[in-house]
Amino acid sequence: MLELKHVAFEVSVDGKSKQIIRDLSLTVPDHMFLVITGPNGSGKSTLAKLIAGIEKPTAGQILFNGKDITQASVTERAQMGVSFAFQQPVRFKGICVIDLLRIAAGRDLSVGDACAYLSEVGLCARDYIRREVDASLSGGEIKRIEIATLLARGTQLSVFDEPEAGIDLWSFQNLIRVFERMRETVNGSVLIISHQERILQIADRIAVLSGGTITKTGPREELLPELLGTTSAVSNCERLEKGVARV
Repeated sequence: MLELKHVAFEVSVDGKSKQIIRDLSLTVPDHMFLVITGPNGSGKSTLAKLIAGIEKPTAGQILFNGKDITQASVTERAQMGVSFAFQQPVRFKGICVIDLLRIAAGRDLSVGDACAYLSEVGLCARDYIRREVDASLSGGEIKRIEIATLLARGTQLSVFDEPEAGIDLWSFQNLIRVFERMRETVNGSVLIISHQERILQIADRIAVLSGGTITKTGPREELLPELLGTTSAVSNCERLEKGVARV
């Protein structure tokens, strides 16, 4: 279980302090598929980096399975069972997909096992297993390969920072199918930072981030109609202000 207690994060801009995250508290139970949404500039990506350990909070506490990890490094959190997927996945020239999967798994995966992970994310294994993780891969391909590495790691918490960023509509539809499978099969919690309606539709719970703090959280069936404006007459402009986009 992940717990954030009164977390804050400040940066210095032109000598002045700017608060990005303020007094944020959130609990992600085990075996939960949670989507955090909100308008641009609300602090979503910063929150993802705080959970992963890329950034450290200036106040508050982060607990994982009851242990204080507030000052733990990215590596330490990874060893504890936290995985992180970037908006723009890192490319590794000279490293083949099977090598990346073996590094992620921490063991010498067989070709059959590596192919099984690629199949899980909808890729034809024989076409990708020996390819380099470089610029020759499209945005959708590299994102699905990154998800395959998270599956190979099999960690207790997987965090995705706006996985829909930078991919075309066809790749996005495939990404949704991957997340649908993850929701049903992954033995752990999944936390996705997103404002896309299709991703919100497969969440167990939704949390709304606005002004650097969580303003609402609840089951998908309760919050999604409100966010989409289906419970009242809400204009498209108001929907975008709430941070929800349709695809």
